[in-house]
Amino acid sequence: MQRQIANYQRHGRTTAINDHSDLQVLKRIKRYLLPKDFVISPALLEEIVSGYDIGDPLADKLAADGIRFAKPLQSAILGTNINNNINTDISTEISSHPAFVTMQAQFSRHPDWFDPQLAQIGAIAYRRYPLMLIWLLRNVALMAGYSIPALSLPLIQTGALMHDALPRLMRTYAYILAVSEHPQLDTASHPQRTPISGVLAIGSEGWRQSIQVRQIHTLVRQNLLKGKLTAANGVIADAAQHHHADGSWNTDYWGVPINQTDMIATHLQFSLLIMRGLRLLGARISSEEAEGILHLWNLASYWMGVDLQRLPKDETACWEWLYTYLSIQQLDFKMGRPLAKALHDLPRQLMGEDNRRGRFVEMVNASVTRTIVGDDIGDGLELPKSKIRFGVLSSVPILFTLDTARQHNQMVAEKLEQFRAKRQDNMNWWLKKNDDYYK
Repeated sequence: MQRQIANYQRHGRTTAINDHSDLQVLKRIKRYLLPKDFVISPALLEEIVSGYDIGDPLADKLAADGIRFAKPLQSAILGTNINNNINTDISTEISSHPAFVTMQAQFSRHPDWFDPQLAQIGAIAYRRYPLMLIWLLRNVALMAGYSIPALSLPLIQTGALMHDALPRLMRTYAYILAVSEHPQLDTASHPQRTPISGVLAIGSEGWRQSIQVRQIHTLVRQNLLKGKLTAANGVIADAAQHHHADGSWNTDYWGVPINQTDMIATHLQFSLLIMRGLRLLGARISSEEAEGILHLWNLASYWMGVDLQRLPKDETACWEWLYTYLSIQQLDFKMGRPLAKALHDLPRQLMGEDNRRGRFVEMVNASVTRTIVGDDIGDGLELPKSKIRFGVLSSVPILFTLDTARQHNQMVAEKLEQFRAKRQDNMNWWLKKNDDYYK
């Protein structure tokens, strides 16, 4: 047993599997979402820990040779450059690079395992409630991740989420919208946009953004390893960063930044946690829709450089993976607080410090985190408490009733889709100002 413990605790970021047994989110997962006879698997522990030391081998090879692959890759596959002109500018050095050739094959067609119909079923369910989607993105998926320093530190080092919280939030929101874009979406407000042929179609916005985000992750990974991103200095104590004396990233402690394991954790934040949040808030998501949501994000994660063999195979396996991952992460709420504060303070920054509506929105957001993620994480991130916190659960009978009516009455379904499209357009206000795709 001691040998097993020494093996899976070979990184400083890893704690003993029982250290967080009282964490509310772990107790809820174990009680409601895992098989009664579940025990943490040594094989899964080893798989998670070994993933700390693996980044994105293909993209990292290109970065090591100074190649930025996003625009050349899109040009090579679509036959045009990024401005839709005939492509003439991909150098032989890039086009013949073995990693580029492999990546081009990966993005040129859907893998054999991808089921477009299943993915569309998932995308439709995922996009059904736009307000709930951004609620859960910011207050569950992102806030929950901020309690884990291994996920927080790379974000803090870039500085973007502390100083440009709104653009970063909306760009992340734009990505989950792009991944879940599907042909049935109402296009009346964007008649100039060519409807996509299918979910995550080759050349679609979700496809394009997956390539772009993969390149950004690669550049951030390389710069962190070299100690070139230092925005955490002066914000997070040196001792908490565990970096080397020269400021470079400590892989013995943290593993490789933006590694396979942490990318899977992010994959589950955007798929599993948002899906769970939708269900808790009253949305009726069938087992087929749940499978479709995970299938949708499997392709997005595969395109982002995640090893497909490492992804959990079904919803139960996802909860087993997440429970195991959370059980062994060193927690440091102090490190995540600057990120949590930047995200929490957004409403009043937009509406004014003395705006009552802004304060109310902040309290509602904090209440969503505390209700779904847990008070211990809410306390750790210093989110405010509210007497109306359980008011967010008033959405449960509302959404449940709406979903029931939608399933049994076509006229209601059409009216709800019109409302959804209008609400979605309102939620995209920042993107309509700043993103060419939504203008």
